[in-house]
Amino acid sequence: MAIQYLLPHVPLEDMRLAPVGARSAPLFTFGLLTLACTLASFAFACATPFAAFAVIAAGILPPSSALLVMLATWVANQVIGFGALHYPVDGNTIFWGITIGAAALAGTVAAASMLRLARNANTAAALGLALVAAFGAYESVLFATSLFLGSEGAFSAGVVGRIGVLNILWLIGLVVTSETVRLLNPNQRNQLAS
Repeated sequence: MAIQYLLPHVPLEDMRLAPVGARSAPLFTFGLLTLACTLASFAFACATPFAAFAVIAAGILPPSSALLVMLATWVANQVIGFGALHYPVDGNTIFWGITIGAAALAGTVAAASMLRLARNANTAAALGLALVAAFGAYESVLFATSLFLGSEGAFSAGVVGRIGVLNILWLIGLVVTSETVRLLNPNQRNQLAS
């Protein structure tokens, strides 16, 4: 119950992205992000763009649903990592996996909050601000953990910049995908016309 006080209430009419109807939105978002997570996990291993995923989830879903979808997406990422990519099963790797999950959830809360704050901004600006907030929250959680595990070197300007660009590109691709689905979805087109 306490998490509800941290999350802004977002009426459905304020959602930034609406590729499908409200009933289908959680399943669509989970499918989209799981597919994207699978592609990103195999292509980039440890650089899955969870900040971009957080913005998409927060842009399509109410905050509580966005958190559940992000949690499920993180689980898919971990299954791929440990199952298919054969990450070592040791305390350090497991702790990092849990930290990544916590960071993804923090990014989702940050994205949802920023979208709520930027409700009067145009969609591109709001999504951009949400990505900055999500990326900042995500990287902050990871950096704080690195201080305990001695991995601060992974947070050089070059590495963080590369991951930031990766998140921007993924966000653009996911928004284009969502908008394409919306334009091809006859139910959503009818809602636009009315």
